[in-house]
Amino acid sequence: MRVHFIAIGGSAMHNLAIALHKKGFNVTGSDDEIFEPSKSRIASFGLLPKQFGWNPNQITNDIDAVILGMHARIDNPELLKAQEIGIKVYSYPEYIYEQSRNKKRVVIGGSHGKTSITSMVLHVLEKCKVNFDYMVGAQLKGFETMVKITDAPLIILEGDEYLSSPIDRRPKFHLYHPNIALISGIAWDHINVFPTFENYVEQFSTFISLIEKKGTLIYCKADSEVNKIALTTPNPNIERIAYQTPENVIEDGITSILVEGNKIPLQIFGDHNLQNVNGARLICNQLKISDEQFYEAIQDFKGAAKRLELIAQNNTTAVYKDFAHSPSKLKATTAAVKQQYPNRKLIACMELHTFSSLNKSFLKEYKNSMSAADEAYVYYSNHTLEHKKLAAITPEEVKAAFGSDNVIIYNDSDDLFKMLAEKNWKNKVLLLMSSGNFDGVNLDEFGKKIIS
Repeated sequence: MRVHFIAIGGSAMHNLAIALHKKGFNVTGSDDEIFEPSKSRIASFGLLPKQFGWNPNQITNDIDAVILGMHARIDNPELLKAQEIGIKVYSYPEYIYEQSRNKKRVVIGGSHGKTSITSMVLHVLEKCKVNFDYMVGAQLKGFETMVKITDAPLIILEGDEYLSSPIDRRPKFHLYHPNIALISGIAWDHINVFPTFENYVEQFSTFISLIEKKGTLIYCKADSEVNKIALTTPNPNIERIAYQTPENVIEDGITSILVEGNKIPLQIFGDHNLQNVNGARLICNQLKISDEQFYEAIQDFKGAAKRLELIAQNNTTAVYKDFAHSPSKLKATTAAVKQQYPNRKLIACMELHTFSSLNKSFLKEYKNSMSAADEAYVYYSNHTLEHKKLAAITPEEVKAAFGSDNVIIYNDSDDLFKMLAEKNWKNKVLLLMSSGNFDGVNLDEFGKKIIS
């Protein structure tokens, strides 16, 4: 098979390119710019384009499939050439389904928690020596790539609700047709695509309706919206299994799940993560992994990258980074850290970075989302607003939206991190939350610096 990737440098796209290359496909690709770590990773497999830019001459009749990334535009010259000569053009999720239509498909969806649950399932299956393929939205320790496509009979897929491609406006997770599906939580996001909360929730109802006959829906009944659609969405041919926060205890900074009087110590914490563990356990049960096997394997799971990831600590200070950026994620993450360190002062910093988070009409959704922190700092860049072509917002508007006296707003990341560096960090925890990097700050280096 010969496949060509338009916009090969994306985080998902370059991982699929590597996976297909390792499967023996003839893979080529193009992009107008490629950043690290994608650039080095595809270069190591000989897949880096010889020059950047779009060249329709690369699109020839001997190509079996073109895979189109979200970064490309609908007038991309290579896309137009492929359409002109009749080559089949796939979105990323569409091609994942094409490669897995004969496998058992497990799809994990939700506004939050899907990467963590997917990672937990992968971790347990790997330790139990199960043969499986996967696609996950974060780099995991022990896994070379974020995508694996082989002849395995099972695939585990993180199900993103965002659009599939510039020419395919369906949410990605609508294309996978799961045999086993999970929904972890629903909180409005991606308002540039789903302009109302009702429209956003509808995507999850559709996802439920697309579960294969005799399939299974696993859902978090602790989330009222999930519970509602799980019980009311028509699909008479599926089994529905609910989960919630398991009984647990925190002792000496270690969270343990209580199972029949026994303590199962974990390296992760927070009610949302404990719910994630329960969801992952139920998926693994469906895959013939017993509770005993699951609890044995999950004890050394340390989490996915940037999901409450501990980046530095000493006897009196801990520094975490997290992908949290939506209101529900901020609330859950700050509450989890405060609960884990009740005797330390929590300093929480977040960056408004996504289209939704920087949108004036959405800002009010952040009310009280950082109220669990002792000190809360919110950073946003006017340059990012301009780049996303969004209306200007003032620090006063942002502070009013968060609705907490503990929130202080910063527009300059240098000023923010200078202030943080000068703090006395004894008996404190620093939590850095963003889907970006606070305009180029190396968070790992900064964390190590303040505890040294």
